[in-house]
Amino acid sequence: MWVEGDLSMSLSDKDIASAIEKGELRIVPRGFRLNPAGVDLRIDRDVRLKPKQQVLVASMERVELSNRIVGFLHLRSSLAREGLIASLALVDPGFRGQLTVSLYNSGDSAVNLAKGERFIQLSLLRLGKPAINKYAGRYQNSTGVVASRRQEKRSHTPKIMESVIQGTRG
Repeated sequence: MWVEGDLSMSLSDKDIASAIEKGELRIVPRGFRLNPAGVDLRIDRDVRLKPKQQVLVASMERVELSNRIVGFLHLRSSLAREGLIASLALVDPGFRGQLTVSLYNSGDSAVNLAKGERFIQLSLLRLGKPAINKYAGRYQNSTGVVASRRQEKRSHTPKIMESVIQGTRG
């Protein structure tokens, strides 16, 4: 027997509108396109991708997810048909900021994207239970394009854990 709150659920356009109304989801500025099962986000600037070129871009929109919602990014299919490949990304519950996306042109022709053009879809799922730990990572409150912060050390990592992670302490 299905009990509300036990399963995650993909959000429809009606669910997304309701989540925005309830404050569980914020997307600003308005102007994004609401689809039957997601939201199309727009690119922050003009970009020309030459064949075999990779570039980081950001969404124009700032996204804020509550601890009940998780997001997944997908490239719009029309751009994939032109040879673009986008990084697949999970947007954790509690994330706030603009979304940075890696685009790669695998095709033989240049691909142009105009500032404000829809380029990525954010699909949203409601978690069966609220996340206990909201996102608090290196990309929280991102503005514009943010390069990888993978090599940055976590300032809150205890020294003993840092040595375990680096392999200098067993």
